[in-house]
Amino acid sequence: MPFWDDFKDSVTRSQVWKSMFRHDYRDTPRNRSLQILNNVFLHLHPVRVARHATKVRFTWCMGGITFLMFLVCTITGVLLMFYYRPAVEYAYNDIKSLQFDVPFGMLMRNMHRWGAHGMVIAIWLHMLRVFMTGSYKKPREFNWAVGVVLLVITLFLSFTGYLLPWDQLAFWAVTVGTTMAKAHPGIGAEGPITPQFITAANDVRFALLGGTIVGPTALIRFYVLHCIFVPLIASVLMALHFWRVRKDGGISGPM
Repeated sequence: MPFWDDFKDSVTRSQVWKSMFRHDYRDTPRNRSLQILNNVFLHLHPVRVARHATKVRFTWCMGGITFLMFLVCTITGVLLMFYYRPAVEYAYNDIKSLQFDVPFGMLMRNMHRWGAHGMVIAIWLHMLRVFMTGSYKKPREFNWAVGVVLLVITLFLSFTGYLLPWDQLAFWAVTVGTTMAKAHPGIGAEGPITPQFITAANDVRFALLGGTIVGPTALIRFYVLHCIFVPLIASVLMALHFWRVRKDGGISGPM
């Protein structure tokens, strides 16, 4: 099709095109590599992929599934924020209204909840796969440490979201969980080897709840942690994690 070829050539020679793609358009191995390396949206993708990296029986796809569950929770969580108010007089009724009055509200909430459960299961399986295949060994020790931190952050995300419905299950679960934190060594008021200046008014439980009981301050604090602070940290560490996978030579091969 001469017309299409002429149109394509005119577009690829334009200054607008050259400002976006700073390499020649011809389909050569070098240009395919430059297209990946010079594009910020494609930079995380390797130029070449090892054959074993595409085998489900080796990777289990658990890293990608974990990230997919994070995206599901992020999108549904943003939608849920439109209908939820983090105040003790509104929280429980907003959840009930979301379930029974808002169109597709129950679907959104269930997708968010089961996406969170799926993320926790998938990240544990991902860690198991990495351990069993020896993918934490040299030169991937640093990325293994980043993954362990992401595991802890994922569990903490699940814990902070537990309080938001403000029902009896959430209240007592967080009460038990934060009471366990009070016994943490060094930073809990009742933990071993805790300095004398650490008391119930300034220990880790007080930092989590914003007080000594599970009340309005705890609800707003858990809301900010769950919706803003912890997801931002998780996003930064996931970007670092993906980048390190790329820089460490891609997915490690079988022993």
